Amino acid sequence: MKTAVTSILLACALLCAAPASSQVKMTRDQMLFYTSDWKGDRFPDGRPRVPDALLKRAVDMSIEDIWDFLRSKGFQNQFESGWQALHLEKPFAGRALTAQYMPSRPDMTKAILAEGKAEGRVGGNNMWPINELQIGDVYVADGFGKIIEGTLIGSNLGNGIAAHTHTGFVFDAGIRDQAENRAIPDFNGFYRGYDPSAWAQMELTAINAPIRIGRAVVLPGDLVLANPEGVLFIPAILAEEAVSTAEFTALKDDYNFELNRQGKNGAEFEGGWTVKKYDGFEKWIAAHPDLLKMPRSEFDELLAKGKAHADR
Repeated sequence: MKTAVTSILLACALLCAAPASSQVKMTRDQMLFYTSDWKGDRFPDGRPRVPDALLKRAVDMSIEDIWDFLRSKGFQNQFESGWQALHLEKPFAGRALTAQYMPSRPDMTKAILAEGKAEGRVGGNNMWPINELQIGDVYVADGFGKIIEGTLIGSNLGNGIAAHTHTGFVFDAGIRDQAENRAIPDFNGFYRGYDPSAWAQMELTAINAPIRIGRAVVLPGDLVLANPEGVLFIPAILAEEAVSTAEFTALKDDYNFELNRQGKNGAEFEGGWTVKKYDGFEKWIAAHPDLLKMPRSEFDELLAKGKAHADR
């Protein structure tokens, strides 16, 4: 009996002495837990990989059209506004790589720096997420709205993000070196404000964890759409359907605008989508095939759904 107890105590001691698994970057199993409904491609670490073609299509979509679709699916906390930007007039889209920052606390700082050293990470921990970025990513950081000494990047780190992503960032925090960051090619970013101060009294606590950006909830791999109206975080599991539905809505609007200009809508300046009107819409698309970005099969499916619910 004494031998068995001794063995158990020894095993417990060894377990306690074993190095802990990473506590800052989410493990693949954790990523799969939060994104379990995603059935498409993933990065090696488990983050959903929305197709590149979808990122390009998303850039031209309106916030309203996708937002309406997301709300119809029960996703009501995906949009945030009130941003400053490097190039507000230039929309961009990409896959979210998330990071969470908190105010500094000595014991937490000690543990995080020890983990970084054990993993061979270099530099301040505001650099760690940048090394995880891939082409087509958007670096999305919860910096708890801090601007003064909450400047997550200057021009050096800005260049690092640009080189890794060719896309940009969304920071609920500040930046410095604003003018120099604006001069970086193929780079954009949304942030809360500019300040010349350096990053201080805050630290990285999570990479690729679920985070909050204002009133929006963001998961790693979400499709991020940033335009002058604000930023929309589209769940990866709904990205393709959301973009296709928004494209279909935009095409319907374009057709409806043309009918209004020609005085052919009567008193129905919006709506009035009868089967006959959908037939006219189908003919209009056939005459303007260059407007169709989605596969024709997707358009036909959405058209059939529209006709099925149309006024008779």
